[in-house]
Amino acid sequence: MIMERDRSTNPIPAETLTESGFFWRESNGIRVLTCGPLRSARFENAFSTRVGGVSAFPKDDLNLAGFDDDTKENIAENRRRFLELFDDQYELATVWQVHGDGVKLVDSLGSARASNDKCDAIISDSHGVLAGVKTADCVPILIGDPRTGAFAAVHAGWRGTASSITSKAVYELKRKFATDPADMIAAIGPAATADSYEVGQDVINAFRENFEDADRYFRPTRAGHAFADIKGANRDQLVAAGVRPESVFIAPHCTIERTDIFFSYRAEAAKLGKCGRLLSVIGRR
Repeated sequence: MIMERDRSTNPIPAETLTESGFFWRESNGIRVLTCGPLRSARFENAFSTRVGGVSAFPKDDLNLAGFDDDTKENIAENRRRFLELFDDQYELATVWQVHGDGVKLVDSLGSARASNDKCDAIISDSHGVLAGVKTADCVPILIGDPRTGAFAAVHAGWRGTASSITSKAVYELKRKFATDPADMIAAIGPAATADSYEVGQDVINAFRENFEDADRYFRPTRAGHAFADIKGANRDQLVAAGVRPESVFIAPHCTIERTDIFFSYRAEAAKLGKCGRLLSVIGRR
């Protein structure tokens, strides 16, 4: 069931967020979710909400991407407001996401500005860079290594998850920056959850082709369909890649169920004819 968009209430009790490793931050009408352990490790990070912008989705929404569905002026203003939340000055690094498994290295402010590279993850260790991925039901993953200062932002839809993009991002951090996955801290942000994200046989088959234990991520609903645990699949990729289980933090939010505070392509695109995009970012403090 899609909840009505009443923004007057806090969506998750504070104690639940604290147990999950997250907390809310608000400034000038902008609300974001932050992973406490990443921030304590001196990584700026935020998972945006739809609250506090200028886009008509349907009104006053913080749409941070999706130029086919919004004006460039609206998106620029929303990004300006979003970036004002951070104390430091950052160059926002994003990419042209294609639901693949490509990983981009950002090693300078110049490469951060090149946003048309087609891939779905960004790695860097550069000061002044804020790596960001855009989602609206897909899974955003932020990773930081306190020892080396390297970090990553990953966009994992079902295709990227089936292609092990999160594992590949951890591998690239290790290859480029000599990181040890056991030192890493990872945050999995708001996304479609296993109670709401129904998929078809094509998704089930793609997982079965890539993972021996694929069926653990599916709960059958009707013939040829099942609820999919994409968050859980990405958590398992992090752990299998060497990240300690206790260093993986998962936000207790479902974008499909909570369109009062998050965008959801599944819940909104058909109804509104468009959908906004959330932005999840990480950088060195």
